[in-house]
Amino acid sequence: MEVILREDVDKLGSRGQVVKVADGYARNFLLPKRLAVLATAANKKIVEQERLAHLRREATERSAAEELAKLLNGVSVTIAQKAGEMDQLFGSVTAKDIAEALEKQSYTIERRKIHLDEPIKQLGEHAVMVRLFRDVSAEIKVNVVREEE
Repeated sequence: MEVILREDVDKLGSRGQVVKVADGYARNFLLPKRLAVLATAANKKIVEQERLAHLRREATERSAAEELAKLLNGVSVTIAQKAGEMDQLFGSVTAKDIAEALEKQSYTIERRKIHLDEPIKQLGEHAVMVRLFRDVSAEIKVNVVREEE
């Protein structure tokens, strides 16, 4: 059975592509989940229009992300945490903490876009990547200081 993919499907194809799949796979998985539609002339036109709208939306999101990346590059955030001897934090600084600190500086960034390999557990200055779009990212500096009692 030939279907047109409406979304990217792993190991099958990308949005707008016409692929040939087993009847059962199409009827039981792709069609009910609205991942694909049957490959008819009318559906091809509809999917093409959806693909163009998706490309336009993606282009605007990319340009907005690039502008935000220009603003974010070089931004420094200071977070105060309780720390013990040897500059070891009692807790840790997570993406949520960084997002809240950026919010105070009037930058609205989702915590999922802040990329930390592991939570920050040391005092000092750390470079943190913020992935704003697929290949658009910015680097901010997070300065973790000792909280005064």
